[in-house]
Parts: sequence; C-alpha cells; structure tokens
Amino acid sequence: MCGRFVDPDMRSAGLDTSWLKINPFPRRWNVKPTQDVLIVAKHPAEAMMARWWLIPSWFDGPNAKAWKATTFNARIEEARDKTSFRNVWRHGRCLIPAGGYYEWQGERGAKRPFFFRLAGNDDTLWVAGLASRWQGLLTCTMMTRAANASVEPIHDRMPVILNTEEQAAWLAGSDDLEIGAGTRLHHYPVRRFGIADEGADLIEPVQ
Repeated sequence: MCGRFVDPDMRSAGLDTSWLKINPFPRRWNVKPTQDVLIVAKHPAEAMMARWWLIPSWFDGPNAKAWKATTFNARIEEARDKTSFRNVWRHGRCLIPAGGYYEWQGERGAKRPFFFRLAGNDDTLWVAGLASRWQGLLTCTMMTRAANASVEPIHDRMPVILNTEEQAAWLAGSDDLEIGAGTRLHHYPVRRFGIADEGADLIEPVQ
C-alpha cells in the first residue's frame, strides 16, 4: 500500500508546466488520498490533475464521498478482473509522477516512517496508474505490487514504478503483471509527522 507521497520536481520530470502559470500550486511533501495529484495519460508528456481515489464511471452515488471502497491503490495482480478497475484497465492507463513516497514500520501507535526514492540518480518515480472520469471529475488510483528485495525489509507491498520502456508499455495497455518488478529503491527513516505536516524537512533522514 502507498498512502502518502511527495510531489515531483516537475522541471526534472520533464513535464509541460506552462499551465502552472495559470493554476500555480506549491510542491507538497505529504500528499494524501482524495487530494488532487498530477497524472500523465498520454505522450508527449502532458500533465493534468486528478483526484487520488478512483471512482468508477458507473457509480451512481450523489457525491464523491458516497463512494466507500478504498480505491486509492489497486493491486496489479487483481485490477484486470476487479469490478472497480476492470473498465479502466484497458482504456484508463496513466502515470503518476512522484518525488518519493513513505511507508511505516512497527507496532500500532509507535510506527516509524521511512522515505523511499529511486536507488539511482533520477529524482522522479513514474508510478503506473489508472484513471476514471466520474460525473466530469477525473479520478485515479496508484498500482501496487509485491515488494522486491529493496523494499521488503520495510513493507510487503510497493508502488509499480516503471522505467522508460515500461512506461510506454504500460500506457499502451501491457498486461505484464511483472512490470516494474526490477525497480530498485533506497530508503531511510524520517521523523514522525502528522496528517497536516508539510515541508521539505519531512524527508530529512534521522537516526
């Protein structure tokens, strides 16, 4: 599960940010489900905003809060056949750029956060996602998979993070359930923080 992440540095991600002159927003270091996040749904890279908590187009509830299923993450092993995601598995592919993400380890009430980033020099994680338009609102989910050796000591799941070739394959509709399995991540502990905390200090390493 991935429930908190950091906005990407959009310049280093190579995204068209000209629209930010009209709709500027500060970089966030504690992005939460139901907030608007950047997604890229086609090439050339064109950024748009989507609500991070997918609502299927067929849902007939009166408002977004009426959708009760937990759909900010989707297991890649199940999404193709799961009712909430199967319609967008074919036609709703997207990428969600991130500057890193958090996971927690430990006993309830005393869990310690860790920050995850790519093991190499790249600043941006490109996470596989699915997008759904519900009553005019664009929504999205972040794909997850079983953790590989670089993540498993902290958590048993990880986002499906794609290299350049895998990004193109995902957007083209690949059914490869092993996509993203080779991604290597680096992690380190950070200070405990609350739901409203913000700022670059959230990703500073601590002992």
